[in-house]
Amino acid sequence: MYKPAMMAGTLLAALSVILGAFGAHALKTIVAADQLLVFETAVKYQFYHCFALLAAGIAYSHYPSKLLKQATNLFIAGVACFSGSLYAMVALSTSGISLGPVGILTPIGGLLLIIGWVLFFAGIAKGK
Repeated sequence: MYKPAMMAGTLLAALSVILGAFGAHALKTIVAADQLLVFETAVKYQFYHCFALLAAGIAYSHYPSKLLKQATNLFIAGVACFSGSLYAMVALSTSGISLGPVGILTPIGGLLLIIGWVLFFAGIAKGK
């Protein structure tokens, strides 16, 4: 088991539940419907990648590999960039502020998540 992946997965999962509840109850009275969809997308992708982190942590027991550690790091960085930038976008929209050029973090985060999945695959394929 790769403990950092398991710990990150569980913490991000708890945060996903908290943010999802916030979005479903409090946020819908504050932001426009289109911004609520953006927020929900951020929560969804964060939650999906909690499972990826947990799976990487478990897979490491059977296929110990630097590639699985790198996948873990990319999943964490990808969630921070992708979901984090979407959360920021929604938060700033309540004040009428745009992310501007910082909005590039969303597709970069998506790319990090994709590369994380590719490394996850490679780590398992290369394993014993």
